[in-house]
Amino acid sequence: MVNTEIPNNHTLSPSGTPLLTINREATIDLDSTNSFEGPEKLLEVWFSAGPPSLPEASAPGGLKVVPSEVWKDMLDLVNCRVLSIVESEEVDAYLLSESSMFVFPHKLILKTCGTTTLLSGLPKILEIAALVAKFPHAQADAAQGQPTAAAPYRVFYSRKNFLFPDRQRGPHRSWRNEVNSLDRLFVGGSAYMIGKMNGEHWYLYLTEPNTMLTPPATPEREQPIKVLDLPDSKLTSEQCSMEGEGQDETLELLMTDLEPENAKQFYLDHASAIAEGKYFQQARDARMNAQKHLGSINDMDEAGVLEDNKPSNDWKLCHDSVDVFSSTSDEDSPFASGDELTFPQELTTEGHALGTVVSDSSGLSAVYPSARYPDARIDAYLFTPCGFSANGVIPSPATGGSTHYFTVHVTPEPHCSYASFETNVPASQTGRETADVIQQVVGIFKPGRFSVTLFEAKDSADDDGGHARKKGSKLEGINGYRRVDRIVHDLEGYELVFKYYERYDWEGGAPRLGEIGF
Repeated sequence: MVNTEIPNNHTLSPSGTPLLTINREATIDLDSTNSFEGPEKLLEVWFSAGPPSLPEASAPGGLKVVPSEVWKDMLDLVNCRVLSIVESEEVDAYLLSESSMFVFPHKLILKTCGTTTLLSGLPKILEIAALVAKFPHAQADAAQGQPTAAAPYRVFYSRKNFLFPDRQRGPHRSWRNEVNSLDRLFVGGSAYMIGKMNGEHWYLYLTEPNTMLTPPATPEREQPIKVLDLPDSKLTSEQCSMEGEGQDETLELLMTDLEPENAKQFYLDHASAIAEGKYFQQARDARMNAQKHLGSINDMDEAGVLEDNKPSNDWKLCHDSVDVFSSTSDEDSPFASGDELTFPQELTTEGHALGTVVSDSSGLSAVYPSARYPDARIDAYLFTPCGFSANGVIPSPATGGSTHYFTVHVTPEPHCSYASFETNVPASQTGRETADVIQQVVGIFKPGRFSVTLFEAKDSADDDGGHARKKGSKLEGINGYRRVDRIVHDLEGYELVFKYYERYDWEGGAPRLGEIGF
């Protein structure tokens, strides 16, 4: 059903969780006309292994106590704006002008595309975690060049190779610069390039558990470097598994060269046409329903008496109702030219209204259907003249279960087409194989090629891992695609499976590398 009731400014949805807040002012003049860098930069900053293990000194709600206005100030440094927010008990989902942000009590996930400067906001995130969320932190020391910063539990940063690296700004002009920026903040981080240097590849930077902040540079070479001694909560691998990290599972699909016909559904004019058809069909159905229940004016005399001479108290209502539809002149046409019914303007220009239309018509809302997840909430936005973003907050259908998320971002222009799908909804909760979810998503976009990353925490009972590898082995058969590359990494506490596919009938040629080298 097309819902055109969009709030005028920052307005909460009707009661119930999750709640939606729309920032109408931030949606003014959003335009995606020019070539766009679809591949996102993805940052995860964990301040504990899970909500139950928040440090005693931190605020009870952890990062969720931070007001949205404070996060907006941080996002100014990243060069993106908040379009809307879905709030729930366990996670707040921010839909941004360039992708998404998810705030849990113990971690923050920030995903931004285009020429955003994501890593420029990282020091501010550490400061907010220290001063507002009250996580253990190092005190600022201006003389030593040391800012106030909370010590994270773990940090993850990743991205696909850029299509237009020369347009990037700040620390994102090369992978080397990004690694240097992260190393200046954290001790002992590890950087990886996964995939072919002369083909599709993916970059990853991660720190070990109980990450230590890099101390300020010593003024004299002979003085030893001292690691900052911060209060923390050291956890064993078994405790990490129980607290949340051991249940961490993230699936990411990065798709390029979208099939042009499928990409059209993410253009404003196409979505508006679908919305118009649905809107007028609903109006026609409502009119036919009214005629069915109210009867015809021809069955009454002028006094409101039915043919069987029984007076009708509803005559005036019937008369008025029929008058509303009196201009109908053709049974095959729902409305004649004289009808006063007009197509709502928000279904030709409003990003959130049309975003909902696209989410439903494309099939994205069916990936985690409401029949199985009745409390799920999808917040979607369609850009002008094209482009699409959506966040989904997915509470577990089981009592006492965790709340998860998914996020989708689409750049449909043929010369830079790209779509991403990311989720941490566990496969065990969906009752489906991971390959089935991938098949469903790929069927929506029909990319010429795509890569999959499956990032899964090791089970404490099996330090050698193997669970993600076994799951990854089931991803071989994606209908219509051949697997070109497969890489498995055994990381500290995690297993990573990377796979790259190309469509059998795709004739796009060699991958567009964008950036070359480190």
